[in-house]
Amino acid sequence: MPKLSHVCLAVAFALGAAPSLVAHAATPAPAAKPTMPNTAASADPFLWLEGVTDEKALDWVRERNAKAEAEIASTPEFKRLETDLRAILDSEARIPGVQKIGTHYYNLWKDKQNPQGLWRRTTLAEYRKPDTKWETVIDLDALNAAEKENWVWHGAECLKPKYERCLIALSRGGSDADVTREFDLDAKTWVQDGFFRPESKGGLQWVDQDTVFVYTDFGAGSMTKSGYPRVVKQWTRGTPLESAKVVYEGKPDDMYIAAYRDLSPGFERDFVSRTLAFYNDELYLRGTDGKLVKIDVPNSANKAVHNQWLTLELREPWKSKDRSYEAGSLLVIDFDKFMAGDREFDIAFAPDDHTSLSGYTWTKQHLVLTLLNDVKSKIRIMTPIGAGSWRQSLLVGAPAVGTVDVSAIDADIGDALWMTTTDFLTPTTLSMVEIGQQPQKLKSMPAFFEAEGLMTEQQFATSKDGTKVPYFIVRSKFLPLDGSTPTLLWGYGGFEVSYTATYSAMAGRGWLQNGGVYVLANIRGGGEYGPRWHQAALKANRHKAYEDFAAVAEDLFARRITSPARLGAQGGSNGGLLMGNMIVQYPQLFGAVVCQVPLLDMKRYSHLLAGASWMAEYGDPDTKDWEFIKTFSPYHLLKEGTTYPPVLFTTSTRDDRVHPGHARKMMAKMEAMNADVRYYENIEGGHGGAANNEQEAHMRALAYTFLWQQLRK
Repeated sequence: MPKLSHVCLAVAFALGAAPSLVAHAATPAPAAKPTMPNTAASADPFLWLEGVTDEKALDWVRERNAKAEAEIASTPEFKRLETDLRAILDSEARIPGVQKIGTHYYNLWKDKQNPQGLWRRTTLAEYRKPDTKWETVIDLDALNAAEKENWVWHGAECLKPKYERCLIALSRGGSDADVTREFDLDAKTWVQDGFFRPESKGGLQWVDQDTVFVYTDFGAGSMTKSGYPRVVKQWTRGTPLESAKVVYEGKPDDMYIAAYRDLSPGFERDFVSRTLAFYNDELYLRGTDGKLVKIDVPNSANKAVHNQWLTLELREPWKSKDRSYEAGSLLVIDFDKFMAGDREFDIAFAPDDHTSLSGYTWTKQHLVLTLLNDVKSKIRIMTPIGAGSWRQSLLVGAPAVGTVDVSAIDADIGDALWMTTTDFLTPTTLSMVEIGQQPQKLKSMPAFFEAEGLMTEQQFATSKDGTKVPYFIVRSKFLPLDGSTPTLLWGYGGFEVSYTATYSAMAGRGWLQNGGVYVLANIRGGGEYGPRWHQAALKANRHKAYEDFAAVAEDLFARRITSPARLGAQGGSNGGLLMGNMIVQYPQLFGAVVCQVPLLDMKRYSHLLAGASWMAEYGDPDTKDWEFIKTFSPYHLLKEGTTYPPVLFTTSTRDDRVHPGHARKMMAKMEAMNADVRYYENIEGGHGGAANNEQEAHMRALAYTFLWQQLRK
């Protein structure tokens, strides 16, 4: 089933990444001109920079790209770092993560010879070998050459139980908008006259081999104000898309409408998902007669149906049938009994002050919980034993420290799990675990940087309102506590996303190995302590996330880890908004800031691309909410005569989620103030900023080199 997640994109702090940018759900390619001017916008002298592909705006981008390249990328040190980072990204020693589809295990692999990637497969027996032999299924680079395109892989949805046909999503240049094409998995060819969805945000989901649910841009009025599908239809093979029959039609102010069929053997059911806003969605069971029955639970709860079970992750307290449940709890009930009126939920997890639910996965016989205890992982196994009773145990072989992630390999047939283990200084290991048995180690990453002499510690800063805010420090054991060490402070603080201690070859090579200190701040707005941690920094309380980040910086100074002139900060997307607020509200704390694919103009954000979908997080700037939103809108908080730290803004022309106009306009306004700023906009890459390993290495080398240049002065 598709998961319309509040975030996407996982914490890519594993191989080669600083924690990744947040992913939200998606919209058609941006118009060249901005939409819906408002009072603040009409007085904006830099509004013209919102013209994404306007030639005047692109000339402005090219000019600043050239300046940034000349300043940052012209040195031998930059070239060496870029080469090293590219070698890590292209390394054959990386763990090829796999997905089980039928009897094979599939992987998307990118390297120097295959920059866009090979979708390939192998057997489990072969995957266990150190030198796995792979069979190529789709060669993206060959496809691009043949079609004169720049397709970026967006995923495959393959039809159970035979797995003969797949729906393949491909994006031009990495944007959220994509196409869907039907593929014959046995013949390894595209299906002639098969299902095809034209470019748009949306998707196809299998109903059966001759039927799909389709939610996409059907023309005028078919998309929400957020730019996502408003209508879902059922489409039969061999008929034109225009003849597809409406299954459900949402309202223009909704966020995202979709439908899917749960194809689990013996539990086949159709569902319609109506997302009204972040943290506000409805789930409907669709009968064979096409009628919809709402799953009668709070809209704020995350809802999922697996086989006979309905699970609810509560984001708010809830009372049902005279029983009260805490926010952050995970509730479980038999789905059919629930639909018949039963409300006797089992509490699979209840939070406490230190422990939250990070995620869960079902196997055939077990519910496996991933918990965070003060931002450190624990894995708990829940086994139903009848009459509302569950047996609890810990996962055998899981390490007691660091980050552990688990997922079911094939919940339809067994209880085996993938388990990845890591921490800041320990390369990621992938194991296979049969519940109740010791893990079988399958793959390990090599060490991509020298960790000898390094250590990790967790500290807690006290924020302005007295809240204890956890953060991790990765540093030399022999660090001189005199405030002289260049330090990189990373943060995100939004959308209930949690960041944990995970291995980053890129940060290790680009920062730690050169003598820097790396710090990860677990500020409010994230999910490290469940919904309460996130909700503490919503809307009018957004300032608390920024106060938390500033408190971590000040705690680093108090501990003599670093000093303002030696402290750099970095973040992207919502983390870019965090960086913007550090620049304008706390300029005295930082020696340099890297602000990536950011939101910055919070008066205009809801009118640009997917921005309307984030109003549950930030508020609606076209209402009285502007009174508090303007207190964290960096673009409006800039003041003449203020000394701001050196800044590098980066973004992507192809980002159709967070509009590149945010970074462009902030750069232009600060430039006009004679601030110390530079700018780099990748032409491709979508919201992730890069479409292939070459671009990824270049973007990361720019950020690290800029920080070293500034913090070593």
